[in-house]
Amino acid sequence: MNMENSPQKIRRRKGIYVLPNLFTSASLFCGFYSMIASFKEYFVPAAVAILIAVIFDGLDGRVARLTNTTSKFGAEYDSLADVISFGIAPALLAYSWSLSIYGKLGWMVAFLFVLCGALRLARYNIQIGIIESTVFNGLPIPAAASVVATTVIFFDYIGAEGKFYNISIAVFVFILSFLMVSSVKYYSFKDMKLLARKRFTIFFWLTVLLMIIFHWPEISFFVIMLGYAISGPVWWVIKLDRKKWQEYKEKINNIKKLE
Repeated sequence: MNMENSPQKIRRRKGIYVLPNLFTSASLFCGFYSMIASFKEYFVPAAVAILIAVIFDGLDGRVARLTNTTSKFGAEYDSLADVISFGIAPALLAYSWSLSIYGKLGWMVAFLFVLCGALRLARYNIQIGIIESTVFNGLPIPAAASVVATTVIFFDYIGAEGKFYNISIAVFVFILSFLMVSSVKYYSFKDMKLLARKRFTIFFWLTVLLMIIFHWPEISFFVIMLGYAISGPVWWVIKLDRKKWQEYKEKINNIKKLE
């Protein structure tokens, strides 16, 4: 038998790329830490850990593309890590922080978030290359997790320390779950060219935005993430309204032609 072409040799030759998968592992670690913090009712640290996981999740793919180290293993590992860090971790945070008082209804709403997040990831994986890259089909699971995390941080900032029992949170988590599996389109920001030359006014307003975020991070991140979650339905309503207006104009033109 030729050891050069043996299965063991082929497996060793394939291996895995270390750098991008380290970022994925860091994201997974943050998600696990968030769950432990939620169990201990350290809600703000749990929320911050989810946001840090989002940063690592954004870096792993970019590092893989920049270093030409993308792989099927990395893509599968990233999806599994996302289910934990952005599905289970924020669901446990929401349940421990607000939903546990509602008993079966509370954990069912939390599970719905995990289920819809997993379905969202599975659908995304099979739609790569099918839908246009400038939009996401449904609310991305990291964004949904970020909305939950920034909500916890925001309410703690305005004085609602510890657990916060309000049925509106259950409704809020339910809506986020639905948006993940919906066909509502969200801007992906993949066509933004930050390294390209931009107008001076764009640079100025970005600097102002960064100053606002730095001064009021608890409010700013909550408003940004909530605004992104709302942007999809708003975009859908605007497109629907334009479509109906176009159909109305065509009907008017057809009537005029008949006259």
